[in-house]
Amino acid sequence: MCTVLVVLLAVGCGSVLPTPTPTATPTATATATLTPTATFTPTASATPVPSATPLPTGTATITAVPLLTQLAAFNSPLSPTPGPSPTLGASATLAATTPPGALFTPVASATPLTTTAHSGNKLLTGVNLAGADFSPPDKRPGVYGADYSYPTHAEVDYFVGKGMDVFRLPFNWENLQQHQLASLQPDELVRLDDIVGYATGQGAQVIVDPHNYARYYNQVVGTDVPAAALADLWSRLAAHFKDNPRVIFGLMNEPNTMPTELWLSDANAAIAAIRQTGATNLILVPGNAWTGAHSWSESWYGTPNATVMLGVVDPANHYAYDVHQYLDSDSSGTHEDCVSPTIGVERLQSFTTWARQNQRQAFLGEFAGARNDTCYAALDNLLSFLDQNSDVWLGWTYWAAGPRWGDYLFTLEPQGGVDRPQMAILAKHIAR
Repeated sequence: MCTVLVVLLAVGCGSVLPTPTPTATPTATATATLTPTATFTPTASATPVPSATPLPTGTATITAVPLLTQLAAFNSPLSPTPGPSPTLGASATLAATTPPGALFTPVASATPLTTTAHSGNKLLTGVNLAGADFSPPDKRPGVYGADYSYPTHAEVDYFVGKGMDVFRLPFNWENLQQHQLASLQPDELVRLDDIVGYATGQGAQVIVDPHNYARYYNQVVGTDVPAAALADLWSRLAAHFKDNPRVIFGLMNEPNTMPTELWLSDANAAIAAIRQTGATNLILVPGNAWTGAHSWSESWYGTPNATVMLGVVDPANHYAYDVHQYLDSDSSGTHEDCVSPTIGVERLQSFTTWARQNQRQAFLGEFAGARNDTCYAALDNLLSFLDQNSDVWLGWTYWAAGPRWGDYLFTLEPQGGVDRPQMAILAKHIAR
């Protein structure tokens, strides 16, 4: 979460735990009253379309499975999928596909994804299982069991029992790979394998999410840290998990405070590294500025995501955008009050229009509401909007659950065996 984090020090989006709380970024609050059930009519787009970034040579040829076809297959009853083998992935040392600071010239678009009618597709529905991302930025690599921990099998069982079928699993990059281009830490990989293998064995999908804000040891990827470092991490992860089709690759949590063009270059290098392993798994690609849906077309952070992120290049054409959206006054996910019952719908409208006009799809990786009636209504309306626009939206993961939250205002972790009140709202939209 931390949709508007100005320093990347948060444990997880919206965290009020040991790490610093993000400051707000500017966001316009809509005042019009919307009816979430209304038919959504897109208007013509005037957004320039960027060019496709050249791929490094030697990229493997991959036959893509249509995105919605594959997701529909995953949502069918299947026998448990075995967890991935403990073999470490091979190293890749790819350079960034665009030099830092290079001028960005919008011309022809990368290949769009194929979309379907405005509704009727079954969404993936789930929750972020946080805990492995809790190492403070000044204590990385962290100490397992003290600074951070992984979710438990019992938590997976609880949420699968509620009908959820996808988990987003945040972790800190530095704990898994302690030096650039180094092998993945064996003990940490065993922990990651354990929860991924267990959850996918229960029929769920798992989004593996380096929760690092496009930083490595507090250094910006693509300038202080070469883009090749992120490409190397993903080459290893992709080689390790590519035989488990229930694993989704969440490229990075909430890049921010950097040129949008630089982030696109980082992302395309990582995507190329993933595909060079032969992996065909779905990739979720965030935008700049904490990947806020509400600010996707705004320019206060530089060139808008709506312009630059059309330049995502995936040889398998099997990706979607990971966007986040909170419901408080500044979209930061740090306040108890939601602006209004319709604020989530209002903040998703523009992005949804953009995605549909450009034949792109998206996943709502983080959103949340505190324990009050306005937030309950806002959550319900937001999820209804996603249900009604399932040509664009592949699914969602609520922020958050996990073993270390205590009484955090957004937690979905049951208390003494009793559901949190937000679960009643989410349950209306699970596995539809």
